[in-house]
Amino acid sequence: MTATMTTPALPAGRTIRLGLGRIRYEVKGYFRQGDTLFFTFLFPLVFLTIFSVAFSKVNFGKDASGHAMTAAEYYLPAMLAAGLLLSGLQNLAIDIAGEKSDGTLKRLGGSPLPVFSYFIGKIGRVLVTGLAQAALLIAVAAVAFGVKLPTDPARWLTFAWVFLLGVSTCAILGIALSALPRSGKSATAVIIPVTLILQFISGVYLQFSLLPVWLQNFAGLFPLKWLAQGMRSVFLPDSFKVLEQGHEWNLTGVLIATAIWLVVGLILCRVTFRWIRKDS
Repeated sequence: MTATMTTPALPAGRTIRLGLGRIRYEVKGYFRQGDTLFFTFLFPLVFLTIFSVAFSKVNFGKDASGHAMTAAEYYLPAMLAAGLLLSGLQNLAIDIAGEKSDGTLKRLGGSPLPVFSYFIGKIGRVLVTGLAQAALLIAVAAVAFGVKLPTDPARWLTFAWVFLLGVSTCAILGIALSALPRSGKSATAVIIPVTLILQFISGVYLQFSLLPVWLQNFAGLFPLKWLAQGMRSVFLPDSFKVLEQGHEWNLTGVLIATAIWLVVGLILCRVTFRWIRKDS
């Protein structure tokens, strides 16, 4: 005779409370990891500082009033988009792959913690750290480099939905991609090249309009290109939209493309996520 044990489903309220408790735990753990903190949280700020100093005499164009665009003004939206990718996709993919490898997920799978509560903790951590990172980037750009921030409420509303949709999409994709590395040790070697290539072809480090058309079209298949474009629509003058594909900000395209990747990520999470690897 074989006995089968099943864990009764927890009430929705209990599941959410467990998830909120996981957010506090995840955030504390995140800020205690010095290497992770540098390569995900502070990395965009470091690059914003480097570009702002190194390219301080480079002409990035002028707005309609004749104001010369500084390097800090030009790279701020790019670094905000990169921060979403690093804090969400890269960090979660490597983190969860490591938890699978060291047995953390296996232990959690044997506990009463629901998968949904675990997801709330991970996504909530990305949301909290992403907000802190964006606030730090914007504050340093404004205070240290004199970047003039938007005064139109409509632009900040655009920033809000691009940020929330972007951080959710990157977090979900990070959870899905955590199934790709064979072990925690190989996670960094597998995930970082993917995020690095995406940043170079999506208008983060290089001006997007200078890339070959076929590479622009290829980058358009991935969410980072659209997130960077959405951020540029918030912080750059409207005169700069002529440098985009179609010579417009195309916020509808930003919404549709990012939402599609969110759905794809949710499907991949449902199919690939396991407390332990199938081959373990």
